[in-house]
Amino acid sequence: MNPQPVGRLMLVLALCALVGGGCVIMNDKRALALQAATSRYESAIRWGYFETAYGFVDPALRKDKDLPALYKDLRLTGYEVVQQPLEADKGKATQIVTIDYLHEDRQSMMTLTDRQVWRYDKDLKNWWLVSGLPAFK
Repeated sequence: MNPQPVGRLMLVLALCALVGGGCVIMNDKRALALQAATSRYESAIRWGYFETAYGFVDPALRKDKDLPALYKDLRLTGYEVVQQPLEADKGKATQIVTIDYLHEDRQSMMTLTDRQVWRYDKDLKNWWLVSGLPAFK
């Protein structure tokens, strides 16, 4: 057997492994970015920094729109991730959370389930919340 074709085969296999590994690393980076975005969003909304949370919403959805006045007297008392973010489609992920909250002027506890849809922006390498802020009533 000629050693040259075997060497080429080994080189091709090594390159395939590197290229395939690069794809995994790329997906891991995107997954880590999603985890970081959802965690920072949770922290902002949990502690009542609604302006900061609003900054996670897709810029196209909040263009020329201020944060609704509804958030001024809102206080969250609980935020629980029911389903970790799952990337169902490339560049799109869904996370489900339950949120306990009250309006300070009403003092009645309420709970909602928020189905968050996140979209990955390849150019900015950033995840955006495309489902908007939770529908507090």
